Parts: sequence; C-alpha cells; structure tokens
Amino acid sequence: MSLSHFDEKSGIVSVKTPWGRWWQTVAEVFVEVNVPPGTPGKECAIKIESKYIECRVKDKCYFKGALYKPIRVQESTWSLEERKTILFLLEKAEKYENENIWPSLLEKEYSADPYTQHEMLKKLDLEKFQTENPGFNFSGAELSKTYNNPPFLDQKEAK
Repeated sequence: MSLSHFDEKSGIVSVKTPWGRWWQTVAEVFVEVNVPPGTPGKECAIKIESKYIECRVKDKCYFKGALYKPIRVQESTWSLEERKTILFLLEKAEKYENENIWPSLLEKEYSADPYTQHEMLKKLDLEKFQTENPGFNFSGAELSKTYNNPPFLDQKEAK
C-alpha cells in the first residue's frame, strides 16, 4: 500500500478550529479553511513563508502567525476547492526528525487537545512503520506501545 493511500485507509486525526480544521502526516501539514460559498480566488490573500502563514478573504483574517515549526515553502501550496474551502498543503522542513509531531498549527494557537495529540502521535508512528515496511498494510493496526501515560488519563484519574 502506498503512503498516498495511508490516510484514506486509516482516516485522519484532525484538530477542529473556529475556521475549519488541520491535521498532519509524517511529511506534511494540511489546513482546511471554510470560507463563504462562491468565494472567488482573487479575494483570497494567502501568505506562506518558512515560519509564517496568513489566510485572509476580503476583509476577514482567518488566521496569521508563526508556524509551530518551519516548512519548505517551494513544496507547499494552497488551493480554493469548489469556491468554499481553502486547502493548504504545507511540507514539513523536518519531516523525518524523531519529534516531528506538531502539537499546534501556530506557535501559540490552534493546539490539539491532549487526547487528539495522543492519537496523532499513534497515527504518525503507524505511518512511519508503513514507510519502513512498504509491503505491509498498517492502516488498521493498533500499537501496543505505551505512550508515556498520556496527560488526558491523569486528568480523568484526578476527578
């Protein structure tokens, strides 16, 4: 199974935001912004830099700020889908580092809650296994690895 189909088979773990959602793979971060239906591309003002991103439509700023980690600008892109959704594909600059999970999209905004971050980490580990073992299908696999007592478990026990 190719990695391009890994998300299709195993699903995505996304972070909901006021304007849409974002999710990640080992190599990329995807951002989906819901804009008013019928939005023409010429009204989209998008800025993508290695450590900064900005998304505006007309006079409304959906988000702007420093990215959590750097990206490769030349390999990153955006598109307006069906005139109602802006889709960003951001190529991670440090995609094969051990700690390449982004806990938030921007440095101080749009963080994954502890449970979602835990699920993202498991998903990225499965994707890494898929990369290392291309002949196997890990899309429905469960990992037995202990993920260092995820913080959301401590919160439930404290109640």
